Amino acid sequence: MGKEDDRGEEYLFKIVLIGDSAVGKSNLLSRFSRDEFDTNSKATIGVEFQTQLVEIEGKEVKAQIWDTAGQERFRAVTSAYYRGAFGALIVYDITRSDTFESVKRWLQELHTHCDTAVAQMLVGNKCDLEDIRAVSVEEGKALAEEEGLFFMETSALDATNVDKAFEIVIREIFNNVSRKLLNSDAYKAELSVNRVSLVNNQDGSESSWRNPSCCSR
Repeated sequence: MGKEDDRGEEYLFKIVLIGDSAVGKSNLLSRFSRDEFDTNSKATIGVEFQTQLVEIEGKEVKAQIWDTAGQERFRAVTSAYYRGAFGALIVYDITRSDTFESVKRWLQELHTHCDTAVAQMLVGNKCDLEDIRAVSVEEGKALAEEEGLFFMETSALDATNVDKAFEIVIREIFNNVSRKLLNSDAYKAELSVNRVSLVNNQDGSESSWRNPSCCSR
């Protein structure tokens, strides 16, 4: 009990999954949170979320991951749920070029509704279906570089890169929050009471770990 008390409160980071319907958002989430894949997964209605605990630099971070419905008729309902998000995975299906073409529209919606700086990753899902690929890796990388996003191809079916994609976003959020804390006396004061400080060094400089480089490079 003592060791847990010493750690202070956990951090809660809201992350949203966005993208067209049937690109695999729900299965990416279930693979990451429960290591499960549902071959009969039905369309998400409205919004669902899962919470996953991740340890970063010895600190507990709670990632609350929201799965937003991709269908057009639900977009007005889900738009409010972008607010307060610290991170986003923008997902397309590598076998459907129309889902890739929709990415910029989803990015625009994300930027319109988010009220915080958001760590963003472009995710090309279903990379196990290489034989019917419609969007090349190079196209994905190019769009990610153009928009300043992290990039990774994943497969929720066989778990390829799923954990890595979420972990990179969570680490980037942690890094962004660390920078804010380091530059804000108010945040530092708040952290000194019942919270884990992200300032590791006595001189107040940022901790030495860095986020892994963008995989689009």
